[in-house]
Amino acid sequence: MAASTAAGKQRIPKVAKVKNKAPAEVQITAEQLLREAKERELELLPPPPQQKITDEEELNDYKLRKRKTFEDNIRKNRTVISNWIKYAQWEESLKEIQRARSIYERALDVDYRNITLWLKYAEMEMKNRQVNHARNIWDRAITTLPRVNQFWYKYTYMEEMLGNVAGARQVFERWMEWQPEEQAWHSYINFELRYKEVDRARTIYERFVLVHPDVKNWIKYARFEEKHGYFAHARKVYERAVEFFGDEHMDEHLYVAFAKFEENQKEFERVRVIYKYALDRISKQEAQELFKNYTVFEKKFGDRRGIEDIIVSKRRFQYEEEVKANPHNYDAWFDYLRLVESDAEAETVREVYERAIANVPPIPEKRHWKRYIYLWVNYALYEELEAKDPERTRQVYKASLELIPHKKFTFAKMWLLYAQFEIRQKNLPFARSALGTSIGKCPKNKLFKGYIELELQLREFDRCRKLYEKFLEFGPENCTSWIKFAELETILGDIERARAIYELAISQPRLDMPEVLWKSYIDFEIEQEETERTRNLYRRLLQRTQHVKVWISFAQFELSSGKEGSLAKCRQIYEEANRTMRNCEEKEERLMLLESWRSFEDEFGAISDKERVDKLMPEKVKKRRKVQTDDGSDAGWEEYYDYIFPEDAANQPNLKLLAMAKLWKKQQQEKEAAEQDPDKDIDESES
Repeated sequence: MAASTAAGKQRIPKVAKVKNKAPAEVQITAEQLLREAKERELELLPPPPQQKITDEEELNDYKLRKRKTFEDNIRKNRTVISNWIKYAQWEESLKEIQRARSIYERALDVDYRNITLWLKYAEMEMKNRQVNHARNIWDRAITTLPRVNQFWYKYTYMEEMLGNVAGARQVFERWMEWQPEEQAWHSYINFELRYKEVDRARTIYERFVLVHPDVKNWIKYARFEEKHGYFAHARKVYERAVEFFGDEHMDEHLYVAFAKFEENQKEFERVRVIYKYALDRISKQEAQELFKNYTVFEKKFGDRRGIEDIIVSKRRFQYEEEVKANPHNYDAWFDYLRLVESDAEAETVREVYERAIANVPPIPEKRHWKRYIYLWVNYALYEELEAKDPERTRQVYKASLELIPHKKFTFAKMWLLYAQFEIRQKNLPFARSALGTSIGKCPKNKLFKGYIELELQLREFDRCRKLYEKFLEFGPENCTSWIKFAELETILGDIERARAIYELAISQPRLDMPEVLWKSYIDFEIEQEETERTRNLYRRLLQRTQHVKVWISFAQFELSSGKEGSLAKCRQIYEEANRTMRNCEEKEERLMLLESWRSFEDEFGAISDKERVDKLMPEKVKKRRKVQTDDGSDAGWEEYYDYIFPEDAANQPNLKLLAMAKLWKKQQQEKEAAEQDPDKDIDESES
């Protein structure tokens, strides 16, 4: 055991250690290796020695060796069909047809699905003019493998080359029973046409379009009829195709081909009908080619009206697709209706309007209804202005007003348009009834205003008064309504009534624009030249607000009154306003008052009055203050301007101290300037 182990150890070769691991001086590249290999391939090798067979015995010996080699190869791997084919071809080269036939039969037993094997077998028989044998092989091939088209093509071609037309036709018929691909049918048709058998070809086409019912095949059938001059047959084929595919499986290519056929026959009205029929039924995305061809046709053979019809139909198709995709796309409906109104008949327009208004917004919220309601408006206007049908217009308005959920929201526009329509029809009671119903169901400012405006135009002032009363009961905070009511009474000359309305208005606890109302009341009293009443109004207003504009307006009123002592009264109001506004935090407003007072004194006052106001004018001071964000953190400092009034400065010692400090600084600067000036004076005197 120890000896064997020692022997084993001796047999293990030692790995040579590489001492020098540096790269070699001469490097061999991969390119060099490849080039050398290629060069060695090109070296001329001596041809193998030629063997000459001189007698029959040597020939038999050669055949035996060769056959043995082939048989050995086959025995090693029976499934390699190339070995069988080589063997059979070798036997064929020796004119040993029977042996070759035997080899092919043995190979078919191994793999009868091999297409190449059948083809080589049949080719061998055809080369050696063994026609019946070849027929037998083709029959077996198409029976065994009927879906291999190559066998059928070869078989029919062989029969046709032999002039056996009936036999070829019989093979084709057998083939067609298997319903092969389209090319096979075309081969059969072309075969019949080569022998001028048009009727037979037509029969084949009839079967073909039923087995392969594609549009292109129907078109080929029709073109076949057209090519051979059977135009009536061709038209019938197209008509059958249209009927066969119906409305569910319409294809633009069929209609384009049909139209072009009719165009070639100069049947232009038929062409137009075909295009219009197809365009009305095929969706826009699938009818691009159809539109294009129709446009070209109309440009060639149609008039201007026909071309316009194409454009309109194309756009109509587009809008149809849009509203089908989203029925609540009201903008698409508006565009569609505008197009239809410009071109179509009244019934068509009504039909589209009915389809449009059927798409009621699903949510009862006004923002969703705003676009929708204009469909009703346009519908009513179309019926009134275009169709000239007042009864239908009335029905449209009534239907729209019944549809709107008035408990949640309403559209004053619809009520007012309906009322205006009834007035145009001279049905004043209907208009009043509609507006009265609207105010009862869903009172709105716009409805009241519209109704009042209508009655004003009719000079029904008592009705206007009643409406204003209802309006103010509905919205007592609406200052505009109070003002309009008072203005109406003023126009009618009932001053006391107008004044009473104003008094009622200003006594309301809540108003939306009180300043406008007070101004209107004051202007009213000024117009009536009631100075004392106006003054009292200003005093009442100042009890409610101390706004600077009220004081200025009051002062200007006293100035403009033109009576004795108006200047003194105006100055007195300014003084009173200044005293009142000393405690006001808004310093800009106080400044505005003083500026107004100064402009008054500049125009009407004495010098002493002007100086007095000038002494009251504030000083503009720049200050800094801390800025804080919303969360309370510091955001730095910002500069701002503040106004310091002399009256306030006298009351605040720190402001007085600040003024003194400023004065001292100014004196210091003047003193420094004076020290530098003597030197300058000396230089000037010397020069």
